[in-house]
Amino acid sequence: MSRKLPRERYENTLTHRLKTWLEGTKDPFVGVVEMKPQEEFREDRKAVVERRKEKKEIYEKIYDLKHNPEIRVFRRAYKIFSVLFCLFLVSMLLIAVSNLPSYGNASNPVNNEVSGRYIENGLQETGAVNIVTGMILDYRAFDTLGESHVLFIATCTVLILLRIDGDKKGKAGYSMENDRIHEPKNDIILQTVARILVPPIFIFGIYIILGGHLGPGGGFSGGAVIGAGLILYLNAFGFEKTERFFTQKTYRRLSFCALGCYCLAKSYSFYTGANHIESVIPLGTPGAILSSGLILILNICVGVVVAGTMYTFYVMFRKGAY
Repeated sequence: MSRKLPRERYENTLTHRLKTWLEGTKDPFVGVVEMKPQEEFREDRKAVVERRKEKKEIYEKIYDLKHNPEIRVFRRAYKIFSVLFCLFLVSMLLIAVSNLPSYGNASNPVNNEVSGRYIENGLQETGAVNIVTGMILDYRAFDTLGESHVLFIATCTVLILLRIDGDKKGKAGYSMENDRIHEPKNDIILQTVARILVPPIFIFGIYIILGGHLGPGGGFSGGAVIGAGLILYLNAFGFEKTERFFTQKTYRRLSFCALGCYCLAKSYSFYTGANHIESVIPLGTPGAILSSGLILILNICVGVVVAGTMYTFYVMFRKGAY
């Protein structure tokens, strides 16, 4: 039967020293080798100047930008072509302006039958009291679809260029602990004002979107108001609280659903209109909230895309991540 050694005797045994050395819990050189703290390296100022001078001479000798014939030819050609391109662009613009129709002419495109059709038959054909909304989301809905896609593609481009990549686990490339560096540090005035203003801002933005076919407003203006409310909330309370209800995944899903719904709704309208088929979607009573056919749904889709795009632009240009 083995006998247990006292701790003092065990620490002096070869087994204990070998164990501590393998585990790295004790430095074998402590108390044995004389160690001095390393002094900070400071290069002589004259040596720094001399090294920079040598580097500059080597760079100029290797590249020789002043005496390189190819570079000199390129610079001269660049200046000549720049002047020629500017002259060509100015000439084209002057020719285009000179061929514009005279102001007030009855045959101008602005005075054709299209604008009269919008004004005279807009309420009957679209069901929207707001003629501008009826024109944007009914007569010219294909253009509005393109504008929404332009916003979405612009956001994707900003995400590609400015996004901070995360690690393998999907975490952002910045620390949430340093998040307050980019924000007011618990500014009680800003946070109090935000608590008071953000809910009415959201409600007002929703009102503008839902009432866009009845009066001034619509998806673009209402989405801008909601986006401004999101930005105000972010500045007041920070990313940690904002990401509880609005993250990058939220924006992508909302934008995809909104654009998909817009595409499906207007594809149906384009198909029925092009084939002279009577639409089964009623226009409703003009002036009622549930009227003007698909315009109310399209306004909601546009508002969602615009609000998310505004907020995403702000976040990307500010810190590069959600």
